[in-house]
Amino acid sequence: MDPQLTSDQLAELRRPRPYPALSVLMPTHRREPEKAQDAVRLRNLVAQAEKALENDPDVPRERRGEMVDRLRRAVAELDPTHAQDGLVIFVAQGEHHVWSVARVVPERVVLSDTFLTRNLVAAQAAEQPYWALAVAADRISLWDGSPEQATEYSGDGFPLARSLEDPDAERKQRIGDLPSTFQDEVTRRFLREGHDKLRAVLARTPRPLYVLGSAAALSLLEEIGPLGPGAVSIQHGGLADGPAGAVAEAVEPVRTAREAATTATIAAELEAARGRREFAGGLDEVWQAVQEGRVRLLAVEEHYRTVVREKEGHLEPADAGQPGARDDMVDEIVEQALERGAEIRFVPDDALAGQGHIAGVLRY
Repeated sequence: MDPQLTSDQLAELRRPRPYPALSVLMPTHRREPEKAQDAVRLRNLVAQAEKALENDPDVPRERRGEMVDRLRRAVAELDPTHAQDGLVIFVAQGEHHVWSVARVVPERVVLSDTFLTRNLVAAQAAEQPYWALAVAADRISLWDGSPEQATEYSGDGFPLARSLEDPDAERKQRIGDLPSTFQDEVTRRFLREGHDKLRAVLARTPRPLYVLGSAAALSLLEEIGPLGPGAVSIQHGGLADGPAGAVAEAVEPVRTAREAATTATIAAELEAARGRREFAGGLDEVWQAVQEGRVRLLAVEEHYRTVVREKEGHLEPADAGQPGARDDMVDEIVEQALERGAEIRFVPDDALAGQGHIAGVLRY
């Protein structure tokens, strides 16, 4: 499985490939009994992809063999225990990529000179990832979190660990010179090192940050310096060693409150834009504005999907399977908006019920 996507990786995935670039997408399930059908559906899609490669006269024989081999290797990398809502597989000459994403994707097999990235881009935009820093006197860990889970981050020098044993502790205790843990200069240097490493991570991958630790640990970190705008401290010690579930559980109520505040701010911004006549609401109106590069902020309900088709330059409702029907237009709009520099915000379902479930603040 490929790691979490960065903006640079998404840009690389969008570049043209030597034909064919194969995209295989499939909705998946997290739990039984629905999850049992996923393996069968995937086998059918793989067979469909192999048949498409076999029947395409523009795919040379040697390229076809490599593509089939890479597709099978990609499938072998899947971990069914960590299935989410969608599966995305990309295969091209010399490369293959696999992602399980927390967003439903349409079932699709596509041969082209580019990967079908719009569903992956939308899933990445909807993830709402965060960083959680868990601090103790002898260990500093960084956690890569999302609304779904948290996993420990191992990179950029994390986790940091040290021994608390002081070979001179007995003598210092006799003469009354044994400082408390978070007043000790060695501990200060240790936390300062973690502070510097975290700032480097945030500079490269900015996200909301939650800092977990005892009151003494949090106080010392504040003395060392700010960790960036919007960092939130959570007084909860004992989590520097995890487990991941406990870290996520400690962050979740604060993250949820923060999300609610953000949703309220977005609603107010959309209402103000309506008053300035810089507002677009509903799929067709937003689509027109995105194509023109006019959308500055795009708000989308988390699970909003609909089937449409284009007719005379506008989008109208359609039935799945109808000629020209497009069942991932919402994801396509998200990708186009990102490419044109818009800020994307996913909000809870029904938060935009009166605005067509998708709305934008316009630049002009």
